[in-house]
Amino acid sequence: MSGRLRKTVVLVGMMGAGKTAVGTQLARVLGVPFRDSDDEIVAAASMSVAEIFARDGEAFFRRRESEVIARLLRGPVGILSTGGGAFLQPHNRELISAHGVSVWLRADLDLLWSRVRHRTTRPLLKTRNPYETLATLCRERTPAYAKADIIVDSERDQSIDAMARKVIVALGARADVMEGAK
Repeated sequence: MSGRLRKTVVLVGMMGAGKTAVGTQLARVLGVPFRDSDDEIVAAASMSVAEIFARDGEAFFRRRESEVIARLLRGPVGILSTGGGAFLQPHNRELISAHGVSVWLRADLDLLWSRVRHRTTRPLLKTRNPYETLATLCRERTPAYAKADIIVDSERDQSIDAMARKVIVALGARADVMEGAK
């Protein structure tokens, strides 16, 4: 990779979109640190996201999430994976816009469902009908995700490496994001 990041790339999107997997690969290819806002919250609380939701509620979690995102954006340039609800908060979008670049990893409902349906670590899907809950979340969240600086579409049979390379191509079109960009 010939370009160097000028600002942190913040991956946004639904659970199952590949933010962690693609972000890890992006960081490896670009030679920058990878950070995950949920992992940072979990480490600080010594509890899982599901446990934090159960004990303290979603509003508490979202406040901690905003604090962590702000701190990580002030750190070294790298790749930052955020939780699915992070970009919904206007304050977080403003922080990300001021200090980074947002990339929506867009995936359709069926692809998302195929990736999350067997996972028990998704507190928002602990409902009677998790598929319908996921569909509702997608509908509700799409307008916020559409405000991302860059949108990269995920495809069902696309490898993590191929998706990371699609993101790099999109970043390479932005001179404000990557040195040597066109």
